[in-house]
Amino acid sequence: MAPVRTLGRVSTPLGDFLRARRDATRPETLGLPAGSRRRVPGLRRSELATLAGISVEYLVRIEQGSDRNPSPAVVNALADALRLDVTEREHLRYLTKIGSGVCRGPLAQPRPDVRPAVLRLLVQFEPGIAFITNRLGDVLAYTDGFDLLARPSGLLDSDSPSLTRFVFTDRRAREVFPDWDHVADERAFDLWLGPSAERSAQFRAELGAIAGDDFTRRLNQYALPSRGVLRWAHPTVGELRFDRETMELPPTDAQQMVVFLPADAATADALDRLRARRGATLRAVN
Repeated sequence: MAPVRTLGRVSTPLGDFLRARRDATRPETLGLPAGSRRRVPGLRRSELATLAGISVEYLVRIEQGSDRNPSPAVVNALADALRLDVTEREHLRYLTKIGSGVCRGPLAQPRPDVRPAVLRLLVQFEPGIAFITNRLGDVLAYTDGFDLLARPSGLLDSDSPSLTRFVFTDRRAREVFPDWDHVADERAFDLWLGPSAERSAQFRAELGAIAGDDFTRRLNQYALPSRGVLRWAHPTVGELRFDRETMELPPTDAQQMVVFLPADAATADALDRLRARRGATLRAVN
């Protein structure tokens, strides 16, 4: 991700994540005294540095972006000190890679099309609900099953549909997703997982200007969302519940295949009723 200069320092995803986790970690959970003179409830830099076995000055350089390539040993020590779980540790390592430039390069640019082989793979999921997307949330191709689910919501009204734009800029999204706050957290967080590309930074800037605080606050909180069952309110058959599986396509594609699976028998029955109304054909966005 391109660094952002604010108040005389350089803001990087790695530094912002560490600050956010430090601020969110209560000292008493790590066996430290809470104290009565704390201005904020989180960890002081000195406390985190001591727990990780590094100097305060070095932690400042990491948080402020002047050192973007800490060693794996330091990254692991910070993860241990903050007691990050497996998912948070992987995210910390990912932010370290993009900060050091490991993930940069011309092949990291999201491709606007879907390869024919991927389209052939997608059709194998009919009559199920599956689609091809990227970390920006563009809906690039989808099955007829996804069309049955998403078109009544208005998600597919645009010639270039975007799940992220729909969630943050379309009022109907709050009706479609009963757990809108959780879905919005997911969409904002996934933007940090995308390639370190100019397009991603431009997209965040454009959406921030339109969506305002609902988007920018989530983008900057660096909290990993819990990805449980997705609830989707369909105008014809009511509330549907889905488990989701995401499969990463090759890095040169910078795309993912997402499959929705019924989370209960009621959802499976409702989908059968929807499918009975029309045959299944693959839909692709040009």
